[in-house]
Amino acid sequence: MATAPLLVVEDLAARYALAGTPVLGGLFHRQRWLRAVDGVSFQIARGESLGLVGESGCGKSTLATLIARLGDPLSGRILFDGAELATRTAASAAHAPWRHRIQMVFQDPFDSLDPRRTVFETIALPLRHLLGLGADALHQCVLEAARRVQLSPELLQRRPHELSGGQAARVNIARALAPGPDLLILDEPTAALDVSVQAGVLALLDRLRRELGLAMLFVSHDLGVVRLLCERVLVMREGRIVDEGPARQLFDQPRHPYTAALAAAVPRFSA
Repeated sequence: MATAPLLVVEDLAARYALAGTPVLGGLFHRQRWLRAVDGVSFQIARGESLGLVGESGCGKSTLATLIARLGDPLSGRILFDGAELATRTAASAAHAPWRHRIQMVFQDPFDSLDPRRTVFETIALPLRHLLGLGADALHQCVLEAARRVQLSPELLQRRPHELSGGQAARVNIARALAPGPDLLILDEPTAALDVSVQAGVLALLDRLRRELGLAMLFVSHDLGVVRLLCERVLVMREGRIVDEGPARQLFDQPRHPYTAALAAAVPRFSA
């Protein structure tokens, strides 16, 4: 018997207001809108790694924030483990009972850390807010999250400016892992890192997914990374999903011209 998908997105749409065009001699403005996400539908299975690729401005990050319930859709459905999430506003979703089960890792590891908080306080914050853990349980969960991402205990009392880029990236991952999510959304999590550091963080994410049975939505413009890390890939262009399929098959035998163009832009090195 087939297992029900963890996440189902149906005909999801979102738009942004643009600067208006003047009418009636410039006295009034007609509002213009950009449809950033336009009728997107897909599923993520439990434990699956799904890549989302496309050029900058195509709507990838907007889609990720909608699924994480950090932004509100214009229309469509978001079903997580059978529960409808799109009917709640992003503000009310912060206190929903399922909030700890969907966590997000953001692009810039330093910008997403509060410079006033220690690493321990950063990892502990969602545990206090989402799970209401007491001091002893909280301490143990923070230590376990740090251990999983290979952060040494002595780093827990440091603040962001005392961390390397790789360490900051691991703090962000630890903070997202600490509440025990079923779905981890990663928005270009290694884009700001050196290539050598990227490799270690990507290997860590792949190991965590396998060990913890996590589902991952990995947003990236780097097709090489997505091909290595993800089992299946969605290709997004101008707010729409234009192609999808198993990672290797999609890029080795692209069906859509846009996918073919993306694949052709990936550097290839010969011995």
